[in-house]
Amino acid sequence: MDFNEAAVFVKVVQAGSFSAAARQLGLPTSTISTRVARLEKRLGVTLLQRTTRRLHLTESGSLYYEQAAVGLGYLLEAEAALDAARQQPQGTLKVTAPADLGDALLAGLVRRVQSEFPELVVEMLLTDRYVDLIAEGVDVAIRTGELRDSSLIAKSLGTIQWALFASRHYLQQAPILAAPQHLHAHPCLQFSPMGREHWLLSNGSSEISVPMSGRTLVNSIGVVKAMTESGQGVALLPTFICQPAQRSQQLERVLPAWLGRADNVHLVYPQQRFMPPKLRAFIDLALAELKPQFKESP
Repeated sequence: MDFNEAAVFVKVVQAGSFSAAARQLGLPTSTISTRVARLEKRLGVTLLQRTTRRLHLTESGSLYYEQAAVGLGYLLEAEAALDAARQQPQGTLKVTAPADLGDALLAGLVRRVQSEFPELVVEMLLTDRYVDLIAEGVDVAIRTGELRDSSLIAKSLGTIQWALFASRHYLQQAPILAAPQHLHAHPCLQFSPMGREHWLLSNGSSEISVPMSGRTLVNSIGVVKAMTESGQGVALLPTFICQPAQRSQQLERVLPAWLGRADNVHLVYPQQRFMPPKLRAFIDLALAELKPQFKESP
């Protein structure tokens, strides 16, 4: 079946003549006539009766036109819908991020996406497990640390720097804390994925391993931060999630010359020939919204 023949036939009927249809389609009149003739031959019926003045639809032609025009209309609507989708971000975008970083990273970003692209729905999957983007139908991921899949496209968002924090209230009544060795006299609030046995700290020229007592181990960075803010001890936390509490003087950097590890953070997504507008829009906004969050606080 040649849909071009049917489309040409519909255009001839709508235009009222072969020559008018040829002008509208940008084709020679002979090509229009040939395609309609091929359609009639394939169908085994006469669709149009030609006179010197005008065209007349036969009964078969009228029946075919009514159905073909409707079908062609649906095809044109489908193409128009695809064209609109190519231009305007819309539909559902699935995003995955680490569970303990998702709230802090994505809250402002999702709010901005909803404001700028109201027809785009963001579905977030916050989990610590490795998500196979293609197998699970996820559009884009925020990942920290070493990238495991080199087949994905990765865009750097910066670095998550870990540093030591405590509340002002805690520091006012706590033992002296002037060197890493003094940490043994303080309750250390441990985010368990950072290590159960020790904290590894560096000042740029040397490293020191600080043994941990393991009295407080939590696998939620949000809980560790809340405990630190409430004055329960010293914690090794990402600097970016502590910036608001630093500005409000709820948290303070301790031993500022000493830092924990630095984790690279990326946006990753599958390679594809045509990037959907929803993904392109999200990536552009994510780069603008998230990159400033990974600047180390003073």
